[in-house]
Amino acid sequence: MNVFAFDIETVPDVAGGRRLHGLEGLDDHDAAEALLAMRREETGSDFLRLPLHRVVVISVAALIGDRFTVFSLGEGGDDEARLIDRFFDGIERYIPRLISWNGSGFDLPVLHYRALMHGLSAPRYWETGASDREFRFNNYHNRFHDRHTDLMDVLAGYSGRAVAPLDQIATLCGLPGKLGMSGADVRHQVEAGNFAAVRDYCEHDVLNTYLLWLRFRRLRGELDDTDHDRECARVRDALQEADKPHLRQFIDAWTG
Repeated sequence: MNVFAFDIETVPDVAGGRRLHGLEGLDDHDAAEALLAMRREETGSDFLRLPLHRVVVISVAALIGDRFTVFSLGEGGDDEARLIDRFFDGIERYIPRLISWNGSGFDLPVLHYRALMHGLSAPRYWETGASDREFRFNNYHNRFHDRHTDLMDVLAGYSGRAVAPLDQIATLCGLPGKLGMSGADVRHQVEAGNFAAVRDYCEHDVLNTYLLWLRFRRLRGELDDTDHDRECARVRDALQEADKPHLRQFIDAWTG
């Protein structure tokens, strides 16, 4: 079984905002501020509609065969269309089980809109059984199928009133949770040129998500305690072998 636990980080799409709202003449920072101000006036929140989120990084904690790795698509100035295309190409190639935290509510719809805008193609991801019967009763889009498991949605019993933040659940389970950053910091870090901090933050999130998925598999009876500990050891070994400062930070904070 191949597995991709994934997460995206985004910033306001100022180019799209200019087209929609006539913000020509404003630099990127001021255009973003104008978009957020209009959204606050409209809804009381500056959380933009999903099509106006420009993807700057996609991180994946991947089990491919028996090898675990964590990696990111996007290096600061990368073309958005290219990094989204690479993500869907990975799905085309490995046909993984996707794991997310609120992926159905945010990450995947953002990727759908942005892929549509860029004219991309992702036939395997959109397969629902017309060409491959195996996808008829288990595809990436049915809420109750597990080819994509949105852990937040499943654990909340598909009730919006019962959802909880990744950081809180991870921390309660003895996992590192968020380490020094939050989603609210992403835009400012990107504007300041600190893209590595954003990438590291996103990789921490996918590691938390993957490890929660292992606990969920134990909860479902798919793994016993020995299996769970073995899979956690696989992750630890891979992170230690990678020998990167933010991954060592994650290991040091991992108590559960």
